[in-house]
Amino acid sequence: MNTSAAFIDNFSPFNFFNLDLTTPQPTQDADLLKQLSFVPGLKEILMLRQVHALEHATVWVLSETRNIQSSRVRPSKIQLDNEMLGGLSTDQGFYLYGEVNISDLRRAVNLALHRLTHGEWDLAVHPRCGTNLSVAMLLTAGLAMGVTVMLPFRPVEQLIGLGLAATTAAEIAPDLGTIAQRYVTTAIPFNLSVENITMSRDVWGRQGHFVKVNWREHNS
Repeated sequence: MNTSAAFIDNFSPFNFFNLDLTTPQPTQDADLLKQLSFVPGLKEILMLRQVHALEHATVWVLSETRNIQSSRVRPSKIQLDNEMLGGLSTDQGFYLYGEVNISDLRRAVNLALHRLTHGEWDLAVHPRCGTNLSVAMLLTAGLAMGVTVMLPFRPVEQLIGLGLAATTAAEIAPDLGTIAQRYVTTAIPFNLSVENITMSRDVWGRQGHFVKVNWREHNS
């Protein structure tokens, strides 16, 4: 799942404060925090994005482990994603829901962190992420409002337009959701270290494992 680095020159519109936002750099978030330290809540936002990526990667690694075990019995029914696992990210760590041994989770988290920070950036993106759903909803609403304004206010035309809007949104939302995850809601966790893993309940009372992380200035 390696992602090859794209070459972007110094005049690219993707560069911000001389940071290449298309190719993850180990010090990019730490440098941004130093330059914009006066912005309230910036550290929490940066940390949340990194935690979000680690959550996704951990689910991928646990799914891979399960698939390897299952393939010994049913090699033709290997599933790439374990849909029984889910997560919720915070700026202090993430909750992992589903049946998983804490020892397996500890290994998966450390392996996910290592793989993410050593080039396997695609692990930060997950198809079941809530970002995809949010993008789909916003896109559908936006297109629906657009066709409502542009087409005649007659029932047949409006129904056809809404149908086309919904179909179009369903087609392009997954790709846009992936882009949103990669560049907006996640970041490679170069600044995270795992503190501990405990059984805990989230704000809604759901029980799961909580993976607590710490911020560090650079990846060593």
